[in-house]
Order: sequence, then C-alpha cells, then structure tokens
Amino acid sequence: MKLVLAPMEGVVDFKMRQLLTDIGGFDLCVTEFIRVVDLTLPRRVFTRYCPELLNKGKTRSGTPVRIQLLGQVPHVLAANARKAVMLGSHGVDLNFGCPAKTVNKSKGGAVLLKEPEQIYQIIKAVREAVPQEHVVSAKIRLGFDDDSNSTEIVDAVQSAGASSLAIHARTKRDGYKPPAYWEKIPPLLARLRIPVIANGEIWQVEDAFVCQQRSGCQDLMIGRGALAMPDLAAKIKAKFLNNHHQALSWENVIYHILHSSMHQDPSVSEKYFSARTKQWLGYLKRQYPQAHLLFDEIKTLKYKDDVITVLEKYAKCPSLDSNHDNDL
Repeated sequence: MKLVLAPMEGVVDFKMRQLLTDIGGFDLCVTEFIRVVDLTLPRRVFTRYCPELLNKGKTRSGTPVRIQLLGQVPHVLAANARKAVMLGSHGVDLNFGCPAKTVNKSKGGAVLLKEPEQIYQIIKAVREAVPQEHVVSAKIRLGFDDDSNSTEIVDAVQSAGASSLAIHARTKRDGYKPPAYWEKIPPLLARLRIPVIANGEIWQVEDAFVCQQRSGCQDLMIGRGALAMPDLAAKIKAKFLNNHHQALSWENVIYHILHSSMHQDPSVSEKYFSARTKQWLGYLKRQYPQAHLLFDEIKTLKYKDDVITVLEKYAKCPSLDSNHDNDL
C-alpha cells in the first residue's frame, strides 16, 4: 500500500506537507497546481510552490514531492514539466480534476474531461519531454457532468504514455459532496495496465480499507481526511502492516502546528497564521472536540504572536518522535 497526500489548492502548501509528513504514513506528496499558460516559468515560481526542491525534492522528513501542473497547451506544459524534473521534482503530475469555475473557464482542470483527445495530446507531449526515468502521472475525475465518457478518458491517459493515474471517484458536477463512487473504478481498472490510485472520502482508517475493496486499488490518495486527522495516514499504514500506532493527542496536534513553522513566513501578512490556523480548525473539529473550544479562544485574534501564545499553552511534544527535538 502506498499513500499519497493529495494536492489541495490553498491548503496543502509547503508548511502543511512538512507538518503531515513529519507525522508520517505518506509515501509521496503532490503540490498545489502550478498554473501554466503560455510561458516556461522561471525557477523562482517552482521553488515558491515547492520549496522542497531546495532539499532534493523531499520534505523535512524525507518524503518525495511531485510538482503538479495545470494548463491546456501541450508544448508549454511539456517545457514546464521538463524544467520541473530538472529542478528536482520527483516526476510531474498533470491536473485534469480541479472543479474550480475560474480554472475551468480558462480551459484548465476538470473541463478537459470533456475533451479526452486534448488530455491525450497533453500527456503525450509531456511524456515525450520528460526523461523516461521520471514518472508522469495524471489526476482525473470520473467525468464532467457524468461518467459516460470515463472509459474514453482513461484510455486517453494510458495510450498517451502516463506512468500512473489517480482517480477522484466523483464527477466535476459532484464536487466534493459525498459519497465517492469507488465502485465505479474497477471497470476502468480492467482497461488499464498502469498503476491506479483511488481518491475521495477517506476520513477514517476503515474508509481506506473499504475503498481498497470497492475500488480494487491498493494505493490511495488522501486529502481532507488528513487535515481532519493529521495522523490518518500513519494509522492506516500501521493497520496495514499490523503495527501499533499511538494516536496523536490534541496537545500533540498543537505541537505539530507550531513545529511546522507555519507562523514563520516573512513573505506573508502578519494575519496569515491566524487565518490559516482558523481554517485548519474547521477540519480538525471533525475529530477533536477541543478544536471548537480553541477556535472560540482565538476567533477574535488577528496577529500571529497572539495566536502562538494561546497555542503554546496547549502544545505537547509527541514522545519518541525522531523527526523533532524537544523544544518548540
């Protein structure tokens, strides 16, 4: 079983990847998408989205990171993909699943599910541009309005030469509304000879194994579930390997928020850390009742130092955690 941290725009950035992979369980991270229009982007854009490039393309704990690109012009995407791996990305991922209206209006993301031939041309151009030793993966949904052309989509992905495919088991129209239709993946698997990763609605350890059973996929991609339960991947992996896992206490979660250095970013507003912490508490409320109380305690605070002062009251370093020292 391989577990992949899903790309989530505006949420799973460098600091969040660092935090979640410190906790463990993930085998690979995929970045937020980098929007490609008509130019080969400069190095600084790649390192802004993926600072891990400065660490051999890995997070602090050693988890490989793959850059995701989003666009619609094959040769431009190809040039940027080639640059991404040259800079140290562990392969390149292509986004055909983003449901955002602004992205779809500019012919990026999920809207391309309407045009399997364009998907084919994009993947083919990228595969030809990227050295064979590097993975070219794609992320799709089952379709746009419905899943009537899902077989045509996956055929395009495979015949274009993709190394692997992640399937978010919903259509663009479905958005993020439950359920995820894992049972619609096996008929597609029957057509494919490349590895397939199932994605969607994995919130608990049990969900992961039900997803495996219904989808026929051994490997899984986890997004929002990891935000609600930061050690979800570690719990899943431990159960799969029949190992013991000590669940993170609420105090441990707070420690990880601080140790991730989410508050140490001079390039963003003083209010960024406060907003970011409140956003994350919205997910943590699903698993930790204490998140409701903490949100109430910081909801009027705007500046990072004020929020940090509150968090430090509750933070506790996880015991036997080799990724951390004992100091905040």
